[in-house]
This record gives sequence, structure tokens and C-alpha cells, in this order.
Amino acid sequence: QVQLEESGGGSVQAGGSLRLSCAFSGYTYTSYCMGWFRQPPGKEREGIAGTNREGRTDYVESLKGRFTISQDIAKNILYLQMNNLQPEDTAMYFCAAASSGTWFGFDRPGSYNNWGQGTQVTVSS
Repeated sequence: QVQLEESGGGSVQAGGSLRLSCAFSGYTYTSYCMGWFRQPPGKEREGIAGTNREGRTDYVESLKGRFTISQDIAKNILYLQMNNLQPEDTAMYFCAAASSGTWFGFDRPGSYNNWGQGTQVTVSS
């Protein structure tokens, strides 16, 4: 069973940075797909970025350049570096892992069947 645990969220002022971490375990696949999502208050969950074991990365166009996904395979940790944060980035942030099912794309929640509990990011102006 895949387990995911996010950390690193918090409150920052506009223009600040945060690095989120997602520690994962139970992922026995030699090839995997993982991603970061966020859910602003009152809105639907939206994709941010995805990566696989081979190191391929994909980003939604609107966040490319400010957000960077990376991983430490030896430590089983997925990261999301977020720079120049703005109030509109305020959301609950989730990491996700795909271990079965249909692949709809890195930024589609339906592609992933394993989710963490989320970590809150709040950006003040």
C-alpha cells in the first residue's frame, strides 16, 4: 500500500518561497508517476506538476517558472519548490502517486489513486 505524507506548508508573505516535501513508502513499482496538486478554498483540485522515476517533469503552463518539482529517489521524497508566492497560491497542497488505473495526464486528479492528507499554504499580501 502506497503511503504519502506531505510537509513544509505554512504562512508566508507575498514574494516568499516554500519547499514542500512528500515522503512516500510502499511504492514497489520500478516506474512510477507522481504529482503535486492544490485545492484553493471553495475550488476544485488542480494539477501543478508531475514527474516519473526517470526524471521527466511536466508543469501546468501557468505555474511553470515559479514552481519546480524534484525528487530524491534514495530517500523516497518528492519535493515542490515554490518561489515568488502570491495570495492566489493559497491552497491545500497534495502529493499523489499513480499505481494503477487509467492515465489521463499528469495534471488530472483521476490519474492518481494514492493521495496524501495535504499541507496548507497561506500567502498574505
